[in-house]
Amino acid sequence: MAESLISSVASPARKAQAPGVVSRRRLLYLAPLAGFGGLAAIFASRLGGDPSRIPSTLIGKPVPKFDLPPVQGRALGLSSDDLVGEVSLVNVFASWCVACRAEHPLLMRLAADKTMTIHGLNYKDRPEDAARWLNGFGDPYTRTGADRDGRVAIDWGVYGVPETFVVGSDGRIAYKHIGPIDESALRDAILPLVNRLQQKEARP
Repeated sequence: MAESLISSVASPARKAQAPGVVSRRRLLYLAPLAGFGGLAAIFASRLGGDPSRIPSTLIGKPVPKFDLPPVQGRALGLSSDDLVGEVSLVNVFASWCVACRAEHPLLMRLAADKTMTIHGLNYKDRPEDAARWLNGFGDPYTRTGADRDGRVAIDWGVYGVPETFVVGSDGRIAYKHIGPIDESALRDAILPLVNRLQQKEARP
């Protein structure tokens, strides 16, 4: 009874609205949605649906200038000068990063295989936590810089941790991977690129 009463009262009001008013109101509601949908479609097409492939403006450019002290308990820090002369991987990690634990065994395997040099950039971590992390899970890094305030990571265009960069022997960033590295990322993107860069470096 209540629903029918409300309906009978509301009907004349709805009938009284001009068709043009209704159409304009619909457009006001639909326009933002359409705009958002268009932007989302463009963004998705550029990414190919894979968030790990967000393009970086630093690809092909020299690594930003930086000089970081070593993580607690380590002797070697990390600087931009250390990234010239050989192909290397720079892995951005933190002890508080859950996803970093997922990729860490792969980094340990790469280090054991001596496939490439791996450097670590420790992001916004407490010194004792970073040391405990590397002591407990293993240390795959040749050099590990402590980016306590995150300023260096910002210069690298880091969105979050983990992220990994392939750096050529010329000190230029060749590739950026967002999120934890997995077997498919190694097989399909990182290792083929590293091999190409190393072969290029070995040519007379």
